[in-house]
Amino acid sequence: MTTKQTEEEENNIALCKEYMAIAYSPTENTGGSSVSHLCQPDAWFWAPATFPAAETPMDYAQSHSVVMASVADLHIVRFDQAWAKDGHVLLRYTAEGSHCGEPYKGLQKTGRHAVWAAAAIFEVEAGKIRSFTKDWDQKTMQIQLGWAPVNESDDPRWNADALAHPEESRKKK
Repeated sequence: MTTKQTEEEENNIALCKEYMAIAYSPTENTGGSSVSHLCQPDAWFWAPATFPAAETPMDYAQSHSVVMASVADLHIVRFDQAWAKDGHVLLRYTAEGSHCGEPYKGLQKTGRHAVWAAAAIFEVEAGKIRSFTKDWDQKTMQIQLGWAPVNESDDPRWNADALAHPEESRKKK
């Protein structure tokens, strides 16, 4: 989903998608230096619930490379929404991957697969990323991968099968 964009807005979207492509690449994301050329020197990052130690987009890339070492096939499936306005860019996307790599926080690989949604909200200034705010459905991913305990429930928000297959679990009218 998108809306008509100016050339500058299209360029801003392309810049942010390039950042995301690198940050989500198990081969191109070698840490913060892999994305620094896309960012303002004093750029900041905000996602205190999911990446509390990350303060810059470069810190996020570094932290994300740790997650990708464990979810070695992690990738963006699609951009569900992409639009820009007045120097801001929203990328809402669906990602997926399996715990097929390194142990994660002491948990040996589970081989389990996960699909989740996230949103990346960027501010672009002078052709570079000024800020990046991330909103991520972390609970769904962690439960699907077997990284978070869940007590089985009829409530789809706490049912491992419903979280693993959200589209099939939606109530049909």
